Formats: sequence, C-alpha cells, structure tokens
Amino acid sequence: MATIEVNAASRSAQGTGASRRLRRAGKVPGILYGAGDEAQGIELDHKALLLQLRHEAFHSSILAMHIDGNSQNVLLRDVQMHPWKHEVLHVDFQRVDAKQKIHMRVPLHFMNEEIAPGVKVGGGVVNHVMTEIEISCLPADLPEFLEVDLAEAELGDSIHLSAVKFPHGVESVQLSRGDDAVVVSLQVPRRAAEPEAAEGAEEAVEGAQEAPAAGPPAATEED
Repeated sequence: MATIEVNAASRSAQGTGASRRLRRAGKVPGILYGAGDEAQGIELDHKALLLQLRHEAFHSSILAMHIDGNSQNVLLRDVQMHPWKHEVLHVDFQRVDAKQKIHMRVPLHFMNEEIAPGVKVGGGVVNHVMTEIEISCLPADLPEFLEVDLAEAELGDSIHLSAVKFPHGVESVQLSRGDDAVVVSLQVPRRAAEPEAAEGAEEAVEGAQEAPAAGPPAATEED
C-alpha cells in the first residue's frame, strides 16, 4: 500500500478565538503529540482533510505528515465534528515511535458472505457484531484491515475473535485479556421465524378448541 501523506503547518496562536479565525479561513486546528516530544499545535486545510477522512485507510494507517518542510510518521487519534454541519472542528495526531508497540482499532472486512452455506442454502442473515478490532503491534506491522472468512459458515454459527487470522506480530487486545467475543454470526431471518411462531400459536388455539368442555359437577346424595 502506498504511504498516505497529510500536509500540515505549525501554529502558535492558541485559544477559542484563534481557532474560530482558523476555521473562517478554511483551516482546521489540531494538535500533534507523543513519542517523548512536546505537544505541537498544527493547522490543516479543511477541504483536503475532509476528503481524506472519507477513506477507511486514513483512520487505520501510518501517515506521513509534512510540517514546515519536515516529515514524520503519525496516527490519526481523534476527530471532532460539528454537531450538524459537515465540518471538522479539531483533529488530533500522535507521533509514532518505530520501536514501541501501538494500540489501534482496525476495520474488519467480511469475505465470502454471499457463498456462506448458512446464507446461500439456509437463507440466513449475517449479523456483524463487530466492525473493528483493537490490536497491538509495532508500527511496521500495522495492517490496514483484517479479514473474516465466512466461506464455511453454517446457519446458527458464530465466529469468535480466536478464529480471526492475525498477521505476524499483531495480536488482539481483547483476546489477550481472555475475552473471546463473537465477531459475526449467521441468524435465522425474522421473516422465517415469525411464521413458525404463528403456526405454533395456531396449534395451541386449535388444541384448546378440541379439548372437551368441563361439565357441571356431579350430583351427590346430599343434593
């Protein structure tokens, strides 16, 4: 995969007023921190950043950030959006140390859903319990995404974290804590389950109608 580049410039002005002026000028205020260095205020072009944010890989890859003629590897850590406008208010990046492991959430790509026996034959519905996984690895081992293969999944099956194939040097943070959670499952579609439930209810009603009605109590000699 080609290196994703992002352009930024250092900024000295801080505070709410300065950030508002930047936004009016079509810029996004941000901060760059980590790797043992002091936090640095930065600014980015809003239009260019908005376009890059549309790409999945921008959120889960090592980025080459160019600042005032210098380049360094960074990770996107946080994006603050306007509550209702399509506008980026603030962005955080973290410097990457090649020798230190990072924690990162990477997206899941589900493969062969359409040919899974539980879907093709059983008519099941794929339920994506997770869409991303938190992993730990060195920056050089960071995958863009992880694949989950459903080629052999039957109706009623669940695929857990332990069944996901992790590249060399990459481990699941959740799994390392002993939590082998469900990633995806194949369920009976609701439209198929509802007629079965209705049929069971009809049988119960018919059974009640066929049962003999209880008559009056038998007379005793005292009566």
